[in-house]
Amino acid sequence: MATCRLSRTFVRLVSTGSPTASSVSPRAPMPPRAVTRLRGEAGAVSTRRESHGYYKDVETRPRVLITGALGQLGPGLAQILRDRFGRDNVIMSDINRASDAVLESGPFLFADVMDVRALREICVNYEIDWLVHFGALLSAVGESNVPLAMQVNIEGVHNALEVARQYKMKLFLPSTIGAFGPDSPRDPTPDLCIQRPRTIYGVSKVHAELMGEYYHHKFGLDFRSLRYPGVISTDQPGGGTTDYALHMFHDALTTKVHHCYLRPDTRMPMMYIDDLLTATANFMQAPERALRMRTYNIGSVDFTPEELAAEIRKYVPDLEIIYKPDHRQEIADSWPQRFSYLSAEQDWGYRPFYDLSGMCEIMIQSLLPKYKKAGRVKEEVQE
Repeated sequence: MATCRLSRTFVRLVSTGSPTASSVSPRAPMPPRAVTRLRGEAGAVSTRRESHGYYKDVETRPRVLITGALGQLGPGLAQILRDRFGRDNVIMSDINRASDAVLESGPFLFADVMDVRALREICVNYEIDWLVHFGALLSAVGESNVPLAMQVNIEGVHNALEVARQYKMKLFLPSTIGAFGPDSPRDPTPDLCIQRPRTIYGVSKVHAELMGEYYHHKFGLDFRSLRYPGVISTDQPGGGTTDYALHMFHDALTTKVHHCYLRPDTRMPMMYIDDLLTATANFMQAPERALRMRTYNIGSVDFTPEELAAEIRKYVPDLEIIYKPDHRQEIADSWPQRFSYLSAEQDWGYRPFYDLSGMCEIMIQSLLPKYKKAGRVKEEVQE
């Protein structure tokens, strides 16, 4: 089985015209299999850059590398960018093994952001134009292993910044509501204010924001960042403080009992993943002249566990919530209650779509068939 997997992956990479350092030089003729795949409608073989996929122009059809792409956000963003720029122009990468679905969806590579030499090789061999750096440890996970969080969230950012500077790439690094602290204005929280977070996750994100701005002003790097609120999606929670909301949806459909680690009145900004990924792609495509700053807040809705439970009870009337605040309550109390994202709306046309009601409806509609198929749905779930 291992031999078959290796063969499939190799053929996939060769077919995109993206040879590894140990196989074919970027300037070498492409293998016959790849040439056949990449002939245009007129039958002509593409030029060197075009032969790496369906590359046309740095602005309209950039070559994109996504690090940490097997997390909550990577697959969805890759799909959006592939729809816009072409399947083979967006390369997913991670240190973990990809599923068959990911491998079939488009190019995938092993890439460790802590190995700066290997990252350089990928960016040179695949002629990367945009680097999207998603590799990070989230808030609750980071607090349990501070040295690892510092290594991944700070050293990894340094590597991404330096590689992007060296090869003149556009660099996107996501930030977070966790970049703010108890001294920040919380309702609403503007783009520019005192931050001073109290978690290693937040500290590392402020560091990334400031380093990105420094590289922009010092070296002209096209650095961009968005402060994400809590992300609502059908994926399994990844260890963030806002993940109680994801747990609540899953628990509502399976056990009808949710143990919440926050107080019922803990308000935080959230948004549905489709809004977030569309905003990220649009932000990356926004003309640089339109950006008055390098880091923007974005958001959609804000709610408390109590308000979310009330909305979910429209589908699961007997959902029970047991509140047992733990150490994550202190983290949540230091974060924004509402985000101001007026600058994003004015500068590059940001517009969220989903409100709380619409978000809950699509979450139930998406999760219910999966749990029904697995035989895990409790009775009396109203579709």
